[in-house]
Amino acid sequence: MEPQNDVERERLAKLNRLIKAGVEPYPARVKRTHTTAEAIAAFEAAEKGGGAVEACVTGRLKSFRAMGKSSFGHIEDGAGRLQLYWRVNDVGPASYDTLLRDIDLGDFIEAQGYMFRTKTGESSLHVQSWRVIAKAIKPLPIAKEQVVDGQVVRYSEFADTELRYRERYADLAVHPEVRDLFMTRARVVSALRRFLDGKGFLEVETPILQPIYGGAAARPFVTHHNQLRQDLYLRISFELYLKRLLVGGYDRVYEIGRDFRNEGVSFKHNPEFTQLEFYAAYLDYNDVMRLTEEMVAFVAQEVKGTTRITYQGNEIELSPPWQRLTLREAIRRHGEIDYVEHPNAESLRKAILAIGGHAPEGSTWGKLVDGLLGDYVEPRLIQPTFITDYPRDISPLAKRKPEDPTHVERFEFFIGGLECGNAFSELNDPLDQEARFIEMAQLYKADDEEAHPMDEDYLNAMSYGMPPCGGFGTGVDRLTMLFTDKSTIREVVLFPHLRSRD
Repeated sequence: MEPQNDVERERLAKLNRLIKAGVEPYPARVKRTHTTAEAIAAFEAAEKGGGAVEACVTGRLKSFRAMGKSSFGHIEDGAGRLQLYWRVNDVGPASYDTLLRDIDLGDFIEAQGYMFRTKTGESSLHVQSWRVIAKAIKPLPIAKEQVVDGQVVRYSEFADTELRYRERYADLAVHPEVRDLFMTRARVVSALRRFLDGKGFLEVETPILQPIYGGAAARPFVTHHNQLRQDLYLRISFELYLKRLLVGGYDRVYEIGRDFRNEGVSFKHNPEFTQLEFYAAYLDYNDVMRLTEEMVAFVAQEVKGTTRITYQGNEIELSPPWQRLTLREAIRRHGEIDYVEHPNAESLRKAILAIGGHAPEGSTWGKLVDGLLGDYVEPRLIQPTFITDYPRDISPLAKRKPEDPTHVERFEFFIGGLECGNAFSELNDPLDQEARFIEMAQLYKADDEEAHPMDEDYLNAMSYGMPPCGGFGTGVDRLTMLFTDKSTIREVVLFPHLRSRD
């Protein structure tokens, strides 16, 4: 690895100097008795009884100041931050000289000694021996510290947002608030699991590589299996495989995992994203609505300690019950169009253009209805809202409404102006499902992202008998956006997809 600048050349020279002196800068093993947080906790407990605490800690050096024959520094590990205190009389002149000459901010070190409290009251480690355990050749864009009105304020020179995404490892290393964000994400996933496990759901895994994609309206990624000489698709949804399991005798199943959709990248879309889907026998979409609002409120309480959150300046209350509006009612209220009065694409397109809306030529009727929802309704749904009863034409896997066969028992839920999830009373009539697959193939071109291929094996499974059931899907990334108050999905995905620099 060629050094890129004078700083890297200087650090590489320090690395070579350590090696020449017989120091192994990347040892195979370390000796750690306490995390930084454990060392502080043990010391504070021992203080009350007058005891002493010896500890060996490890971490990245984040600050350092030399004061003649003594020095102070801070290390950080995954548990927290701890101050270290070196004296030349304790570690020896040669070791102390190495510390001053060859150690840089960003290096990982191991330090052994005893805990004490400084005159300023900070729990610290009095170092008796230390060593480098990983030399950093590139300097991190270290967050600086300054004192403002008696308070330590941290700021970062890592201001290039795209560079933060490309070098997330550096972003995490210098921004503890970013590390905290992804810990929140992990707590969201954990809370979702606890809720569903507590409701009798079984967590399962279904294929990522699939011979036929389905379960959503999206363009798939295609790959090829050389030995089988077969094209395969990265899944766009878990739906059709999870519903096969209901045929097999499980009443309640869920999966949390990756889906892949070969679609545009935006503030709310990433080609690879994390999805939760669950399916429950003998529930309909009304039952699933109640389960959804209960689940989201549970996650909020577990993660935030409250059901009231702030998202992009809006106070949002997540506790049930949530507002319910039919799609027709919502579009009439916010878009001033009754799509039922425009039963074909040409008529609806003219009505949309008449109000100054966006209606691309060649769009199907279903896409135009969905566009009205996205343009006029979604941004206005700040408080949690279920939009229900979608046209049959844009919902090929949902059960018809008994009193209105032109619409189906489907809902999407919206929070903070974001569409957060989709659910149905699932269609379990194999003959109706086959007819809809055929109709969809005729309605959309083969290369259209709305096309839904015929899945003969899924129809075969349904033919053995699928119980009445309700299904649900939500994007974990968007839920994390809500609970961390982030306006773009790239902030809540560790390694978001970006265009090549070339």
